[in-house]
Amino acid sequence: MPDEEVILENATDHQEVPDHHQNQELKARKLSWQKLRRYDSLDLESRSFTAHHGHASKGAEWSVILHLAFQSIGIVYGDIGTSPLYVYSSTFTKGINHNDDILGVLSLILYTLTLIPLMKYVFVVLRANDNGDGGTFALYSLLCRYAKVGLTPSQQAEDRDVSNFELELPSKRLKRASRLKSKLENSPFAKVFLLFATMLGTSMVIGDGVLTPCISVLSAVGGIKQATSAMTEDRIVWISVAILICLFMVQRFGTDKVGYTFAPIICVWFTLIGGIGVYNFIKFDPTVVKALNPQYIVDYFRRNKKEAWISLGGIVLAITGTEALFADVGHFTVRSIQISMCAVTYPALILAYTGQASFLRNHHHLVYDTFFESIPGPLYWPMFVVAVLASIIASQAMISGTFSIIQQSLSLGCFPRVKIVHTSARYAGQVYIPEVNYLLMLACVGVTLGFRTTAKIGNAYGIAVVFVMTLTSSFLVLIMIMIWKTNIFLVISYVLIIGSVELMYLSSVLYKFDQGGYLPLAFAMVLMIIMFVWNDVHRRKYYYELDHKISPEQLKEIAVGANFCRMPGLAMFYSELVQGIPPIFNHYAANVPALHSVLVFVSIKSLPISKVPLEERFLFRRVEPKELNVFRCVARYGYTDVRNEHEPFEGLLVEKLKEFVKDNFLISQRNMHNNNGEKFDINEEEFDDGLANGENGKEEVKQVDDQEKQQDLLDEEIEAIDKAWRWGVVHLIGENEVTAAKGAGIVKRILIDYAYNFLKRNLRQSDKVFDIPHKRMLKVGMTYEL
Repeated sequence: MPDEEVILENATDHQEVPDHHQNQELKARKLSWQKLRRYDSLDLESRSFTAHHGHASKGAEWSVILHLAFQSIGIVYGDIGTSPLYVYSSTFTKGINHNDDILGVLSLILYTLTLIPLMKYVFVVLRANDNGDGGTFALYSLLCRYAKVGLTPSQQAEDRDVSNFELELPSKRLKRASRLKSKLENSPFAKVFLLFATMLGTSMVIGDGVLTPCISVLSAVGGIKQATSAMTEDRIVWISVAILICLFMVQRFGTDKVGYTFAPIICVWFTLIGGIGVYNFIKFDPTVVKALNPQYIVDYFRRNKKEAWISLGGIVLAITGTEALFADVGHFTVRSIQISMCAVTYPALILAYTGQASFLRNHHHLVYDTFFESIPGPLYWPMFVVAVLASIIASQAMISGTFSIIQQSLSLGCFPRVKIVHTSARYAGQVYIPEVNYLLMLACVGVTLGFRTTAKIGNAYGIAVVFVMTLTSSFLVLIMIMIWKTNIFLVISYVLIIGSVELMYLSSVLYKFDQGGYLPLAFAMVLMIIMFVWNDVHRRKYYYELDHKISPEQLKEIAVGANFCRMPGLAMFYSELVQGIPPIFNHYAANVPALHSVLVFVSIKSLPISKVPLEERFLFRRVEPKELNVFRCVARYGYTDVRNEHEPFEGLLVEKLKEFVKDNFLISQRNMHNNNGEKFDINEEEFDDGLANGENGKEEVKQVDDQEKQQDLLDEEIEAIDKAWRWGVVHLIGENEVTAAKGAGIVKRILIDYAYNFLKRNLRQSDKVFDIPHKRMLKVGMTYEL
């Protein structure tokens, strides 16, 4: 095959090629010959190849882990930590009918906190991180790497050679895992359903990001009613709106030091609610410790029947923000979150809910303002201030999480192009999205003004929380079977225990659909429509380009045409097509019959991993004939990687291109030192020893002239690239207009001509997303009839 590709990341030392003595030249380069394999996957569908390495988890010192554990308190636990503000008032919406009902609800809270956040998330779900990153998208990316469930056919065999890509898999129970994997890969419905579930999960978390600021701030500000009767509901609502607007306006400054700033406040918060809980427990009713007996749960349901089931929608608010344990793990480590949860958050919450239950045993009539009424007089104002600060912090955590989720969705082609602003040079995960920030602000203000009370918002809040938890459990079961290859009895136990509890809570929150529960589903529906429209047309465009791609033979005909001229400079032609040259280039060549001296077709590709190391970013291939100086490059990014912002993209690409040319040359020289019948992948030490002992000496003497000619050609090619680089780089951007093909149905016309094009016109263009300099950019337009 005339076309060759070299995987640059497998070259361990990139040094300049000396001008003399080929043996020294080959030994000095120290290439890892066994890893330099030649696949032709830029044109072919991905096949199975054995990877040479897996991802090894990096250990961290205990001092670092404890440091991160402290920081995580300020980032992760704001939401679940502020739940004591409103759980009892949301549970007993019709008052307390029996004194033992308090014990039943406390027992439910204690066991729910233990089962879901502690057992499920801290000890099970956190293990399912994707090279340190978490969330619904991370679970989906794990499945995409293990099974071919992605809907866009851009997979390549070389993807598995990226150091973060390969999964370390145990060897047992392969049959069951292989059977499930085969069913997923061969079922179009399963692929669509997995993507749909991922979109639903991300949409629900974004809905959570809207509701968390509303309910947290409104609950905290509402505490001022206990201090003055002049504070009406309207004033509380407007004060909450003002705080929310200020919260969203400061988002542009980023969250670089948010952990250091917020962790002390949340630590004070947990200390205060835990201490007040102990005080109330001792002062009012220590016998509430009886709630450890689950019999009180059974009695609670016997007494209240349907009302008890409905009240589960309030109890589930005790675990709001639990998904943040998993979603924010990328900022910290699994061990640090486990330590902070077990040592600080869990004990403080248990003490807080127990103390409030002790207080309520003697003050049934104060259930609607349990939190602030149970605070000892001297601590009221300090507690009020800390509560407002803690509620703002809880809101901040979910807002930041929403930005991260949308950043991840972009890499799947599941969200319209938006501007991603990286607010920290040290922490890649800290991002800010201007458009989304203002839409969230408008949504939060609208919800606060429309619902006005925490009880109504709580009905909506519960649905978003439980939906995400249920979807996480569903993905986790697939990972247990296919990737972890867990014992089937443990999988069944997980489904029966965790799954049944979550389904019970889900059924309860759905009962309040007409009392505000429709809100997160409405948010999710709008977001799902946007995601579906964008993803569907994105895939249609990709298949169109794949079907109409330009072959190397067609490119050669274009380049050697009589009316086609070459001009100095280097051109980068951007597209999303990985498997070939996009059809828009033919459109460009037909209208501008000139080609730069060096042309690189750059495909921006997102891998289903969080990060791609910089040295493994580029994958090159030469387009024959060699004298054309035309190359194809796949620039690979993970879903949390920064694109063209903090890295010198142009310079890096040119340097890697020169390394590719040199590596290609050395491989051809390597082949010259082997007999025709010898295997290519011989041991490097054997090769070096052979050179030292004078083997193949005659062949080297005979080939020295050819080698010198090849070396001259290499020098000329490197100089041509350098010269083109000095002349300047031109960025050619394909701006594809899409329209429904003639004869298309009305649904397809609405989808493409109206919905997609409306989103495209009102959002960022690709040059703004990738920060391409306008002075050196040329847009090439073409209409695709899909």
